[in-house]
Amino acid sequence: MSSSVRRVTGAWLEGDPVGERRFVDAPGIQLELGGALPGIRFAYETWGRLSPARDNAVLVLHALTGDSHAIGEPGPGHPTGGWWQGVIGPGLGLDTDRWFVVCPNVIGGCQGSTGPSSPAPDGAPWGSRWPATTIRDQVVAEFGFADALGISQWASVVGGSMGGQRALEWALCAPERVRRMILLAANAEASADQIGTCSIQLDAIRADPRWHGGDYYDDPVGPHVGMGIARRIAHLTYRTADEVDTRFGRSWQDGTDPLRGGRYAVQSYLDHAEDGLRDRFDAGTYVALTSAMNSHEIGRGRGGTVAALRRLRATPTIVGVDSDRLYPLRQQLELASLLGVEPRVIHSERGHDGFLVETEQVNAVLTEAMAG
Repeated sequence: MSSSVRRVTGAWLEGDPVGERRFVDAPGIQLELGGALPGIRFAYETWGRLSPARDNAVLVLHALTGDSHAIGEPGPGHPTGGWWQGVIGPGLGLDTDRWFVVCPNVIGGCQGSTGPSSPAPDGAPWGSRWPATTIRDQVVAEFGFADALGISQWASVVGGSMGGQRALEWALCAPERVRRMILLAANAEASADQIGTCSIQLDAIRADPRWHGGDYYDDPVGPHVGMGIARRIAHLTYRTADEVDTRFGRSWQDGTDPLRGGRYAVQSYLDHAEDGLRDRFDAGTYVALTSAMNSHEIGRGRGGTVAALRRLRATPTIVGVDSDRLYPLRQQLELASLLGVEPRVIHSERGHDGFLVETEQVNAVLTEAMAG
């Protein structure tokens, strides 16, 4: 373990600095589709204070391109500001005066946790040797993470999008370790439409000549073209057609007619989204995590969705966004119906990203769920 890695200590009982990235090593796991990871390093951040009884810990799970830096300013190990600003903190939906909030970077990630760009046992990047990992594998790996922190049960597991898939699997894989489960803008299984959209993004990256089958880490450029295409496709699915049409219409960028060599404003907008991700996110991670999302199916090996949900002991809160075209509201309504609970609906013009940006509504939902 390098000098930058800190062992878990009792210092949490006295409080913890906000936004300080930490590391912990967890045991290896056998993978659902075969193979194994011999050992796993997790990057994580915490906010609040762990109670002496260690019974107030809340696990927050990020979406595809998120990481452990849920709140805070950019800094070492987190090149962007937190992805859930205004939701975690004193008096907010995840109230750090009451709860000890923990956010790890998922396995397969590229912001400190073990993933395709990390050293394999031979010291070289995993690259093309990174094994196929599922959402379920991500959760099983996090059992060791929780054990290393000395947390035997989460007061709540909270996640949106891919993080919501993980939250649901946590509640099914380890029912005795989750008291509440809060899922936002996620599903019980990946639909054909979602798999199709994601598969095109994977094809774009793999078709890039600089992909090299996943072994591109000695290339100073890497598969940036393929990553850029994948990001632009994905970004459109995160928003709504109405929002994009209203915001851009057929306007030109820089006043130059696209029919005479110029560009439409919406093209520039998507380029900006591409640039914001390409330089901070690993293409191998994008492929690994997107493939894991395609694998998501809680009924696999459990007798189907209904049988799988019978495992649930946690108090569930199911939240959808009314304008979401990537994880449409009908998926959350169906899941809530199967669980016999009243769904919560976030009203937004921002589509799938509504669970990230509609902080007032998200805080209201979380405050109610955490008080239940």
